[in-house]
Amino acid sequence: MAVETPAPSPATPSPVDRESSRHRVVVIGSGFGGLWATQALAKAPVEVTMISGTSHHLFQPLLYQVATGVLSEGEVAPATREVLKRQKNATVLLGRVTDIDINAKRVTSVSPMGTTVTPYDSLIVAAGAGQSYFGNDQFSEWAPGMKSIDDALELRGRIFGSFELAELSEDPEERDEWLTFVVVGAGPTGVEMAGQISELAHRTLRRDFRRIDTTKAKIILLDAAPAVLPTFGDKLSSAAKRQLENIGVDVELNAKVVGVDNYGVDIIDADGNQRRIRSRCKVWAAGVSASPLGKQLAEQSGAEIDRAGRVMVNPDLTLPGHSEVFVIGDLMALDKLPGVAQVAMQGGKYAARQIERRLRGEPPDEPFKYFDKGSMATISRFHAVASIGKINLAGFVAWLMWLAVHVMYLIGFKNRLTTMLHWAVSFIFRGRSQRTTTRQQIVARTLMARLEAEQAQKQAQQEEEVGTEPSPAAVGSAAAGEAKSQSKSGTDSVDQLTAAYGEKEAETDETARLKEAPDS
Repeated sequence: MAVETPAPSPATPSPVDRESSRHRVVVIGSGFGGLWATQALAKAPVEVTMISGTSHHLFQPLLYQVATGVLSEGEVAPATREVLKRQKNATVLLGRVTDIDINAKRVTSVSPMGTTVTPYDSLIVAAGAGQSYFGNDQFSEWAPGMKSIDDALELRGRIFGSFELAELSEDPEERDEWLTFVVVGAGPTGVEMAGQISELAHRTLRRDFRRIDTTKAKIILLDAAPAVLPTFGDKLSSAAKRQLENIGVDVELNAKVVGVDNYGVDIIDADGNQRRIRSRCKVWAAGVSASPLGKQLAEQSGAEIDRAGRVMVNPDLTLPGHSEVFVIGDLMALDKLPGVAQVAMQGGKYAARQIERRLRGEPPDEPFKYFDKGSMATISRFHAVASIGKINLAGFVAWLMWLAVHVMYLIGFKNRLTTMLHWAVSFIFRGRSQRTTTRQQIVARTLMARLEAEQAQKQAQQEEEVGTEPSPAAVGSAAAGEAKSQSKSGTDSVDQLTAAYGEKEAETDETARLKEAPDS
C-alpha cells in the first residue's frame, strides 16, 4: 500500500541544530579529507556534522577495479554511518550542499526530504572534484568519467556489454568497433584502466565467447601529453609505457581528443593531422574540475581560484579572511600540491588539530606541510611502478608494495579480507567475480541528466509565465539541457543510448522477427 508523505517545508533546521554549549564543526564531504578530519575530532569537545551527497566513503584509487569486475562496490565504498558508528560526537546527514553562507555561518543542503540549513562554528570543506572535459561536457554522453560508484558501474556495463554485442554482430566492421576500447588520459587512472581492460580481453574472457576472439580486441590509451605517467619521472614513465605495450595496449601520445560521439573519437596529432578511431566504448580519465562550492567561497571571501576551480587558501588551509573555514583536499590550491588522497588525509588531520588548539586557547600550529609518501600505479598483474622519494621501482616488487599500501588504507577488516580474496581470484587465476551488469546501470545517468534538464526548462517556463524572474539554477540547467539536446544531431533519447547498449530500432519485418540465432 502506498503511503503518502507530506511535502517538506522549503527550509528546515538541521536535525543537529540544537542548543549546545559544544563547538559545532560541519564537515562537507565524506571522502578522504572529510572522513579523516571527522575521525581526528573523535575526542575533541565538539559536535561534528558531516554532510555528504552520498551515504558512503569512496576509496577512489580502486574504483577502476569496480569498473572492470575485480571488486564489488561495497568493498571500495563502505557506508559512512558504519565507519563512524562508534564516534558519539559525529552525526552524518545525507544531502548535496548547494550553498555556504560564510557570513551567517550556515550550510544549506538538499535531499529528497527537502532543504536543510546547518549552522556551524568551524567549517571544513572537503567537497572534492569531479571530471573535467575541458569545456566539452557533451563528451560525457559517450565517454563516462570515473569519479563515483555510479560511473564505475556504468563503465562495467559498457565494457562487458561491448564484448556481448560484438558476439552478436554479423558485420565485421561493427564487431571491430565493439572490440575497440579507447581510454583518454595517461595518468594513473587511465593507465590502470587500460591495463585492466587488456587483462580482461587477453586472460579473463578469452575462453568465454564462441564467435569472437577477445584477444584481438584493441585497447588504445590516448593523451595529449608526450609521456605516460609524467609525474613519475622519465624512467618510470618509459617503464610503464613498455609494460602497457607488452600486454597489448596501443599507447598514442601527443594525441589531442577534439571530438567524441556514438561511433568513435576524433583526434588531432602533434603534426596537425586529424584522424578518427572508431570505437563504441570510451573511458574518460583526463582532467579534474573542483566542486562549484569553491567558486562560492571565493566570491564571498575574495579568495582567488585556479583554472581547475580550486580555492587558493592560506598556509594554514583557511579561507582568506575567515579563519573558521578550512578548505582541504582536491578543493584547495596550495604550493602546487597534487590532488591525491594523501594530501586530503593530511589536510583533514591538520584542520582538526587546528580546531582543537583553538578550543584549548593555544596559538596556531605551524603552517601545513605535506609529507610526500610517494606515488604508485599498477600496470597489470604482477607489475606496477612506485616512486618513493629518491627510490624508483618498476615490476613485481613495486606491485607487492602497491598491494600492501592499498590494503592498509581500505576501511574495515571485512573489506580488506574480501578484497585480498578477490585479488587472488583475479590476479593469480583468471576469474572476475563482479561481472554482473544491468541495462539500468548503463542508461540511468544519461536519462536522469535529461530529466533534470527538462524539469529545469519547465520550471523556467512556468516562472516566465507568471511573470517572475527565472531562478539562476533553472536558467543554467535549462541552458545546459538545450545545449545538450542541440549536440544530438536531432536524434531522440533512445537513439542516443545506442552507444550505451547498442539497442537498435525494433525490426518489424516478418523475416527479421523469425531470424535465426547466428551459428556458433
